[in-house]
Amino acid sequence: MHRPIRFRPYLRPQVWGGRRLGQELGKPLPAEGPYGESWELSDHPLHFSVADTDPYQNRTLRSLIEESPAGILGRGASSSTQFPWLIKFLDANDRLSIQVHPDSRSVSQLRPQEGSKTEAWYVIDRTPTGRIYAGLLPGVNETKLRNALKAGSLEECLHAFRPEPGDCIYLPAGTVHAVGGGVLMAEIQQTSDATFRLYDWNRRDDKGRMRDLHIEEALASIHWDRGPVKPNRVPPDSERFELVRCPFFVIEHWQLKNDKRLDAAGGPRVIIVLEGHGAWRGENIHEEIRAGQVWLLPALSMELVCRPADCMRVLVCSQMGP
Repeated sequence: MHRPIRFRPYLRPQVWGGRRLGQELGKPLPAEGPYGESWELSDHPLHFSVADTDPYQNRTLRSLIEESPAGILGRGASSSTQFPWLIKFLDANDRLSIQVHPDSRSVSQLRPQEGSKTEAWYVIDRTPTGRIYAGLLPGVNETKLRNALKAGSLEECLHAFRPEPGDCIYLPAGTVHAVGGGVLMAEIQQTSDATFRLYDWNRRDDKGRMRDLHIEEALASIHWDRGPVKPNRVPPDSERFELVRCPFFVIEHWQLKNDKRLDAAGGPRVIIVLEGHGAWRGENIHEEIRAGQVWLLPALSMELVCRPADCMRVLVCSQMGP
């Protein structure tokens, strides 16, 4: 497992989605319908990512881990070890539900078949109506939140702001959050699909049905001291900037104008290409790189050179930092 690997996007229609995953990121959307998520790298049972580059063509990420756990994940990994992150692009054309993800304690009680879900969002673009809701306003407790749910005024309990491209929002498990109104973003999260909806804007699907809510589970998962969450913003012209460092992942933003050497890190790295194009170069390796792609660099990958053809901007996700 010494070569960079790219996987086929798994496209998910969502009532809050749009068409920008195809228009701006080059995803092969069907002819019609709103699509909200492109799962780029997943070891979740809901979808095991399928490789789209040689020599791993048509192999799932799960089968590659089972064949060579140390090669993909690093020393100490076993064939049953789950890949630590689920990487997505999201087109939040409309507002997502107001929701919360459980931490390891609450998920073991409320959704034991899943894992905890801490995540981070990186804003690629947004329309003038784009909004992010992240964290409770000061003084909001369970009583106030329950009263707001009854009154249909939950939005008034949340810290909200208009995001800018380059914003990164870190959302530890237990943080109440939502996004929408025209936000295109990358999402890095723990490998979990545990989401508890508090409120869905009284929205109905094309059959007139409202989506399920999970109010008691959500309330049991909220960290009530998780107040307003402010974005971490990439400074202009920064060549390398750390956006998030937490127990589950480290995210950096790199701006590449010249060749960049990357050797084995002892653990996997994920490269999310935001802008520009170039190529991977190494021994018998020449793979084209373009915006909208996500690449897995296995733990035991050989030394590679990322050769930008112009200025490239990428997110680099790792366990201990590049």
